[in-house]
Amino acid sequence: MIEEGSKRGKAAVEKRQLFMEMRAQNFDVIRLSTYRTACKLRFVQKRCNLHLVDVWNMIEAFRDNGLNTLEHHAEINVSRLETILSSVYYQLNKRLPTTHQINVEQSIGLLLNFMVATYDSESHGKLTVFSMKAMLATMCGGKIVDKLRYIFSQMSDSSGVMVFTKFDQFLREVLKLPTAVFEGPSFGYTEHSLRTCFPQQKITLNTFLDILMADPPPQCLVWLPLMHRLANVENVFHPVECSYCRSESMMGFRYRCQQCHGYQLCQSCFWRGHANGPHSNQHQMKEHSSWKSPAKKLSHAISKSLGCVPIGEPPHPVFPEQAERPQEAPHNVVLESPSRLDEEHRLIARYAARLAAEAGNSTQQCPPSDLSFNFDANKQQRQLIAELENKNREILQEIQRLRLEHEQASQPTPEKAQQNPTLLTELRLLRHRKDELERRMSALQESRRELMVQLEGLMRLLKDEEQKQVSQPGGSPHSSPGHGAGCSMPMPIRSTSAGSTPTHTPQDCLAGVGGDVLEAFAQGVPRNLRNDLLVAADSITNTMSSLVKELHSVDDGADEEETNMRNGGERGTMRVQKQ
Repeated sequence: MIEEGSKRGKAAVEKRQLFMEMRAQNFDVIRLSTYRTACKLRFVQKRCNLHLVDVWNMIEAFRDNGLNTLEHHAEINVSRLETILSSVYYQLNKRLPTTHQINVEQSIGLLLNFMVATYDSESHGKLTVFSMKAMLATMCGGKIVDKLRYIFSQMSDSSGVMVFTKFDQFLREVLKLPTAVFEGPSFGYTEHSLRTCFPQQKITLNTFLDILMADPPPQCLVWLPLMHRLANVENVFHPVECSYCRSESMMGFRYRCQQCHGYQLCQSCFWRGHANGPHSNQHQMKEHSSWKSPAKKLSHAISKSLGCVPIGEPPHPVFPEQAERPQEAPHNVVLESPSRLDEEHRLIARYAARLAAEAGNSTQQCPPSDLSFNFDANKQQRQLIAELENKNREILQEIQRLRLEHEQASQPTPEKAQQNPTLLTELRLLRHRKDELERRMSALQESRRELMVQLEGLMRLLKDEEQKQVSQPGGSPHSSPGHGAGCSMPMPIRSTSAGSTPTHTPQDCLAGVGGDVLEAFAQGVPRNLRNDLLVAADSITNTMSSLVKELHSVDDGADEEETNMRNGGERGTMRVQKQ
C-alpha cells in the first residue's frame, strides 16, 4: 500500500512538472493574449523536444504504428500512446548527431502527461485517434503549410472537399491546447468558431490555406501562425536601439510605431505594454521579423517601383485545381482501389526522395510519376548517411586533437626556462646593463641641453656688446668694462649664486665659462668678438660631437652585448634540449 501511494504521488508530481516549469517562465506578464498563448505553446513544444520532429517524420510514425487504418473516433489507451511516442523519439535520436542526443524517457514522460491532461480530463485512460493526430501534427516542427495540408487531408472527402463536421471536430480538439495552458477564456471552443472561419460552402485545399494563412487568420486560430513566426525569429538580430529600455540591440520581433517617427520597441517591452514620451499603447504598431539596412530598403523600393519585385507574393504555393484525395482513406477503400495511393503515401514518397537526394543518390531515384516506396532502400540510405556522419565526426575530432597538440608544442612553458638558470642570470644582468645605459643617455642629453642654453646666452651677450659699440662711436669699447650692458644680463649657465646679478666686469658675468669663450671676452685689447664667439661655438660643437660619439659607442656596445647574450642563451637552451 505504501509503495502504491508513493507511485501515485510520483506520477502526480510528473504530471505537474511541465506546468510548474511553464509558470516559472512568467508568461502571464505578456499583455496580449495572442502572444501569451503562442509563447506558452512554444515553450511546451521545445520542452518536449517536439520542435525537432518534422511533420514528415510524424506522418511516417503514424503509418508505422498503423494509425492510418483506424477510424478517427477509435480510442487508444495510454500504453499504446506511450509506444507511439517512444517510436517517434527513438527515431529522432537516430537522425540527430551524437552530440545533440535528447533524453528520450524524459521527453516521453513530459509529452505523455501533457496529452493526457489535455485530452483525458475525465481520466478514462484513453484518447481518440483524431485528437492525438491533431495535437501532434499541430505541435511538431516543420512548415505550417505542410501541417495544414496534412490536417486538410484528415477532414476532406474522396473528392477533396472539406467536410464541415470534421473541421468542427478538429476545432474542438485543437482548441484544447490553449485551454490546457490556461488561455481558454481567449481561445476556447465556441459554437460560432466554425462560422467565423469559413463562411463559404465549398472549401478546397487552396481556399483552406488562403484563409488559415491570411493576415490576420481566423480569430480562434490566430495563435497558430504566430507560434511558427516565434520559432523563425528566435535568433533574429536587429541592430536598433529600443526607445523604452534603451537596449542597443533587439532579438526576436521588432515593433515600429506607425504614428511616432522613429519610435521602435523590442518584443519584451511591447509584450508588456511599455510606452514613454508621446507614444501610447493605442497607437498602431507594425511587427518586423527581420532587419533590412537602409541601402537594402532603398534598392528594394527602386526595384519594386520598376516592377522587378512582385508586389503581392502568395503566402503558400498554389496547388492544382483538381481535388486532392484524403491522405488517410479508410482501409476498405484502399483494398477496393489498390491502384490509387492515398495522399499520405505521396508525402512519404516525397520525404524518401528528399532523403535520397541528401545522400547523393539522386541518379537512383524513382521518377516523379512512380509513387511506390521501397522501405528497404530507405533504410540503407539512412544507414549510409549515419556512417558518413560518424566518419565526418571522427575526422573533425582528429583535426581538433592535432590542432591542440600543435598549440601545446609551439607555446613555451616555464619548465623550459627553468632548465637553464645561467641563462636567466645573464638575462637579468643584461636588463640591468640596459637600465644603466638608459640612465647615462639621459644624463648626456641633459648636458647637451645645458650647453645649448649657454651658447644662446653668449650670443645675446655678443649682440648687446656690438649694440653698445655702435651707440658710442667715439669711445673705446673697453673704456668702461665695469658698467657694460652685457654685464646686466643674467646668463642661463650653471652658477653657484643664481640669485645674484653681475654689476662689475664681463669676466664676472662669464664666471663658469672657460676655454676660448672666456678668453674672447677677458682680454683688454680690441678683438673681433664674432670670431672669438665662433671659436667658442666650435669648442661647444666639438664637445657635443664627443658626447654623441660616446653615446653611440655605448649603444653599440649594449646592442652587441645583448646580441651575444641572446645567442649564448639560445645555444645553452639548444644544448639542454639535446641532452
